[in-house]
Amino acid sequence: MSKILILEDDTSFAQMLKKFLERNGFDIVVSQTGLDGEKQLKEQNFQLVITDLRLPDYDGIKLVSQLKDSIPVIVMTGYAEVSTAVKAMKMGAYDYISKPFTPDQMLAVIDGALHAKPITSKETAITTKKDSKSTVENEDKSSSSNDLELISEAAQKLDEHIALVAPTDMSVLIIGESGTGKEVTAKAIHQKSNRKEKPFIALDCGAIPKELAASEFFGHLKGSFTGAIADKIGSFEAANGGTLFLDEVGNLSYENQIQLLRALQERKIKRIGSNTEVEVDVRILSATNEDLKAAVEKGNFREDLYHRLNEFSLQIPALKDRQGDLAVLASHFLKKFNQKLNKQILDFSDEAWNVFNTYHWPGNIRELQNVIQRAVLLTTTNEVQVNTLPEELMESKPERIDLGSVTKADFEKEQIVNALKRTNYNKSKAAKLLQVTRKTLYNRINYYDLDL
Repeated sequence: MSKILILEDDTSFAQMLKKFLERNGFDIVVSQTGLDGEKQLKEQNFQLVITDLRLPDYDGIKLVSQLKDSIPVIVMTGYAEVSTAVKAMKMGAYDYISKPFTPDQMLAVIDGALHAKPITSKETAITTKKDSKSTVENEDKSSSSNDLELISEAAQKLDEHIALVAPTDMSVLIIGESGTGKEVTAKAIHQKSNRKEKPFIALDCGAIPKELAASEFFGHLKGSFTGAIADKIGSFEAANGGTLFLDEVGNLSYENQIQLLRALQERKIKRIGSNTEVEVDVRILSATNEDLKAAVEKGNFREDLYHRLNEFSLQIPALKDRQGDLAVLASHFLKKFNQKLNKQILDFSDEAWNVFNTYHWPGNIRELQNVIQRAVLLTTTNEVQVNTLPEELMESKPERIDLGSVTKADFEKEQIVNALKRTNYNKSKAAKLLQVTRKTLYNRINYYDLDL
């Protein structure tokens, strides 16, 4: 488990980032002052430092200079501090990330920093940082472009509903298991909406302490409460004109639900410590893996807020219910991690495909992505072999999908035959239609002994 030191004087933001990264498997220590940060660095071993450039008692550039040869440093900046961030890069920072940033952006930068090769010269360092920044930006664009042609009936129905609701200003409640891609769906709605040129702000309600939720929603003025050492813009203001995505909205406390409902009704907010109302125009997208209807019945979630958030609902199907999409997604992630890890792996072995097709994927698309990233890292040949897959996939019992009398194998065979018929049995075009390589298609044809 990688240990990361976060230097951030904004208490609420630091705690939110800490909880989010801990949920993603990192060991996090937070320091709110530069002096305490120096103390922590002397007493503990860290694999990465994430620091705000503007600390009240410390120069972030100085820290970067001190650590450049020992620990990678990621600097966080505001929109108006790009020139300062460039200076930090020249001093040896691994990368910078502008606030507000999405969780995917932060995880991508952290992953790059932890896997970066040692730097041997200042010139190489600057080149590496520029390349890294470009890679992160390209990954973020590709991850939000929703350009995969998924072939399952469930995915196509979801895309149809997204296309219908996106141009409206309706509040959308996105429902689905963990790892199914609820934030990706929210970004797709934003990108297809009339607000696509305006900000998309994501807020993880499950990572916000209830005492700090109002500050995250509406912002605060300096000195309005203990730890508020500077003015802060809340998520509503940051998303003004655009889209505010509330992830895990069912985790909000009852008091926070009341505050959120009032803001949605009045379309006005007040920063903590201020008497001035600010008008906001935001579209609300929210997501949950809980049964909010049941929570309403139990009195844990306000019914009026539920109806405010649920003007239109989208059910994200689990990966096991998206027959035909597994191969498309696996090939997509193979390509992605080939590029990210500088590999040239061509395909998965037949044995690996068999494991993929019989596993039930409780962690959904996120689990599939993590499995393939690990496999690509461990693979030294031109095919991913089963010995690079986690043990839990090997121990999984074959699962029969309840599609009447149709199994996953039956469905895959049908998809292959249909693709070949649609392309007049041109295997190259059929492979493209199925979003797999020609070699994979030939392997599956031979595996099923299809007489074509």
